[in-house]
Amino acid sequence: MAVSDRVCFGAPVTDLRTERLILHPVDVGEAERIAARRPAPGDAWAEDFPFEGDVMGVTMFLRATAAHGDQGPFGHYAIVRTADGRAVGGAGFKGRPQAGSVEIGYGLAPSARGHGYAAEAVRALLDLAREHGVARVVADTDRGNLASQRTLAAAGFARLGTDGDLLLYEVVL
Repeated sequence: MAVSDRVCFGAPVTDLRTERLILHPVDVGEAERIAARRPAPGDAWAEDFPFEGDVMGVTMFLRATAAHGDQGPFGHYAIVRTADGRAVGGAGFKGRPQAGSVEIGYGLAPSARGHGYAAEAVRALLDLAREHGVARVVADTDRGNLASQRTLAAAGFARLGTDGDLLLYEVVL
């Protein structure tokens, strides 16, 4: 992964690039379009994007931005497949780091699942968090979501425990 510029809160955030993906930082206008499921003329979305998880992710991003200002670089990113330039999901941080720890979330449209894109996107978020001094990244997933459990394991997370029906994971950077 390459990050074009080092940034701090409120500074411009650049695309994160991996072998097969671009994680494009979503701004408020784009997040509103995703939440409304209404692409602008320049938006290139997979047919089944956004799915419910994308809408939830950008809604959380919009709330955090309204409450605390620009989240950059700890905001929400559209996962864009470089092969066709289409947005196929989202990944991002659930707020700014606190006490050296930050939580992430991610999801893919059904048509993009099963190709390792989620783990690739999560690893890019881990690299970004590391570059900005984060010591620990946490995530959770439903007990029945085996694909998400495999994604977290593939990205280097270790299971910490449970909280009801949620499985809790962390990676120490």
